[in-house]
Amino acid sequence: MSARMKKILPIAAFLATTALSQGIAWAEDLVIVSSSTFSTLDPHQAISIQPDMSAISHLYSPLVIRGNDLELHGVVAESWEAVDDRTWSFKLRPDIQFSDGEALDAEAVKWNFERILDPEFQSRTRAWYEAIEEVKVVSPTEVHIITKAPSPSLPSQLAMFFLLPPEWTEGHNPSIEANGSGPYEVVSYTPGERLIMKARADYFGEKPAFDNVEIRTIVDPSARIAALLAGEVDIIGELPPSELDRIKESNAADAGWADAGRMLVIRFNTEKEPLAGNVALRQALNYAIDKQMINDGLYGGLATPSNCQLMTSAYFGYNPDLKPYAYDPEKARELIAQSGVAQPVTLEFEVPTGRYLLAEETAQVVASQLSEVGIQVELKEMDFATWLGKYGRKDMGQLSIMTQGWTTLDADGLLSLYEPSYPSSYWHDTEFLRLIGEARVEMDESKRLQLYKSASERMCEEAPVIFMFAPPVTYGTSKRIEWQPRPDDWVRAFDADIR
Repeated sequence: MSARMKKILPIAAFLATTALSQGIAWAEDLVIVSSSTFSTLDPHQAISIQPDMSAISHLYSPLVIRGNDLELHGVVAESWEAVDDRTWSFKLRPDIQFSDGEALDAEAVKWNFERILDPEFQSRTRAWYEAIEEVKVVSPTEVHIITKAPSPSLPSQLAMFFLLPPEWTEGHNPSIEANGSGPYEVVSYTPGERLIMKARADYFGEKPAFDNVEIRTIVDPSARIAALLAGEVDIIGELPPSELDRIKESNAADAGWADAGRMLVIRFNTEKEPLAGNVALRQALNYAIDKQMINDGLYGGLATPSNCQLMTSAYFGYNPDLKPYAYDPEKARELIAQSGVAQPVTLEFEVPTGRYLLAEETAQVVASQLSEVGIQVELKEMDFATWLGKYGRKDMGQLSIMTQGWTTLDADGLLSLYEPSYPSSYWHDTEFLRLIGEARVEMDESKRLQLYKSASERMCEEAPVIFMFAPPVTYGTSKRIEWQPRPDDWVRAFDADIR
């Protein structure tokens, strides 16, 4: 035992004994580690589940939430139903307030939709809600959301729609400040580094298990593991699979992995030469990469190879009939020759650091394999917040590595990332847009499924990405808590409990 621990333990024992004898409730703390830097606390500008929207979910309330059972549950909304093909009614809990006492009522809900949909505001999430034509206040506790066409997936999409206080927002900067209605409120926020929160005494919902929560950024995976084994943090992720056994064998912490709902891809900016309009070149880059070798060598064989689509089998809209691009460097060279691209070719390859499991190592192997077929790559690493800013303002390089998923586990949300109305689509294909547009308003589930299958088939042919694999969700936890990873990427203190 270290000298530091010898000093701390008697003090802790004394405080615990005193607290029990005086009937004082012992505060429970939780430290969650993010592998990437924060971008914003504004729920209408956050486009990444990790770390931004996960952090925001502690501070602000949505109408509905997707629970650990992956089913929708009401939060601000007590109930919801389709009034007709284009109208959803949401009944709200009465008397909900933000931390400063401002009411969270139907008028506040309407204002939040109007803020996101206002073109002048330039919300990064506007495309997610463009199906909405109008929001009507029926009473202080009921709103009607009227869509431009039937929108069967709208309630699921609203699990990502967090509600700001209108009056407070007009005089504050919600990107770095918060005044929420969620289970926690901000104690301090250091952009890019950490968010410290405490439980709200007047929260309208179930009291969370932890009184104090810190979300801390540690980009380096070895530093995350060291902090876990030292007992400094409680939940870490994005761990190299090779480290899982070491953590478990330490007896100081638990570790494991689960199947992911996100697909790792090498995204193409098809608005830039030489990728623009060049399907042969994009297909060639798919044939050039040995995905199984990368899976075996870096991910311990735990990743699930993509069969030429963004979705895993957990999604509605998954196409089981598609076949993956085989590793065929000779075919890649033939297609590069057919593409008409003048040699030598050098492509800029952007790599966000820390956020995605083994992204830097994977990018290096991809760069090496591309060089074997005559494509040179210039790797450009940058922190996640910087990369996300470039990505969201249509300024991505010719290639970039990322994972993509959608919390609704529905093709509608995930494939919408490739619509031109989305600020980071980087691809435009008329046939693909026709298919997903028809699927979005189709109320017959079997017809809707077939349309999404056809859309994925078209995407496979047009190859706007290198289809890689779904990396495993690797994690470590302290032995004092219970928590399981989710396929939709949320990491929330109120999903954890004390063991």
